[in-house]
Amino acid sequence: MLKSPSDIAEFSPALGLASPHIQTVLSSAGIRATAVRRGFARLRKLSSDLIVPCGGGVRLLAHFTPGAPGSPLAVLIHGWEGSSESVYLLSATRQFHGAGYSVLRLNLRDHGPSHHLNEDLFHSCRLQEVIDAVAWAQARYQPSRLLLGGFSLGGNFALRVAALAANNGIDVFRVLAVCPVLDPAETMHALDTGWFIYRQYFLSKWRNSLMKKMSAFPDLYDFTELQRFATLTEMTEYFVVQHTEYPDLYNYLHEYSLVRGRLENLTVDSRVLLAADDPIIPVSGLKKLNNNDYLKLSVSRFGGHCGYLENYPFKSWVDRWLLHAACLP
Repeated sequence: MLKSPSDIAEFSPALGLASPHIQTVLSSAGIRATAVRRGFARLRKLSSDLIVPCGGGVRLLAHFTPGAPGSPLAVLIHGWEGSSESVYLLSATRQFHGAGYSVLRLNLRDHGPSHHLNEDLFHSCRLQEVIDAVAWAQARYQPSRLLLGGFSLGGNFALRVAALAANNGIDVFRVLAVCPVLDPAETMHALDTGWFIYRQYFLSKWRNSLMKKMSAFPDLYDFTELQRFATLTEMTEYFVVQHTEYPDLYNYLHEYSLVRGRLENLTVDSRVLLAADDPIIPVSGLKKLNNNDYLKLSVSRFGGHCGYLENYPFKSWVDRWLLHAACLP
């Protein structure tokens, strides 16, 4: 029997927590991170590590937490340079498992400890392997209901998978996307022109990831000069031209954008949560989304980027939103 909150009010943070930067930074650090990881200890013992086989010999790392026999399955996808161990993913897993779901936490290529699994580099247009991973999960576990959930870039992937699910034999009941990347060009501009902490954080995380890839495949890659890039735009442009099949930055960003018709073929009920004050995902991208009866949008006044901290124990309101949205008719 699935359990969900009987009702859920609009997000309203406690006094002193309204700042989007407080919401964004504290949601994955400090007291909250410690509490979530401690609370996940029991489920970690129940979970198993998996190597998911995808097309073309691609392998993705995942972690499965079983529910009761015949339970629905939630496949959860982290954001860029996050992982299956990201605080928001662990917290969401606890919520879904407590509500009667089995949960598969999927690592995108080159995220988490998976750099050695595939020779080619991750980029945000590698959609087919994520589709293959979801199809594999459906075939293996044969859930009573398959739900896709994602945060930030993971939410972007979840929506793109759903748009192509029927063509790939996947029966997705619902998609839940929290602060998904809408227009990658706008997100990159926000990171490069906004608070420098975010830009430095992602530059550092990406450099470290590429260095891990170089260590795994020293004969294929040399990333020793990455420090010369001061912005994500410069580094992404170099990366696209040197290491992807896309001719330039524009074509690459356009390929994984959700705007300008990308979701016009979406036929899966999809619930999207965005924050008007998100410093990373500008909600202005909503103006470029095509109308689609299957796409239902909620925009809160506060929340930051995947934050939604509602009180000083730093519990995230988004966990309750996920369960509520999963059980709506």
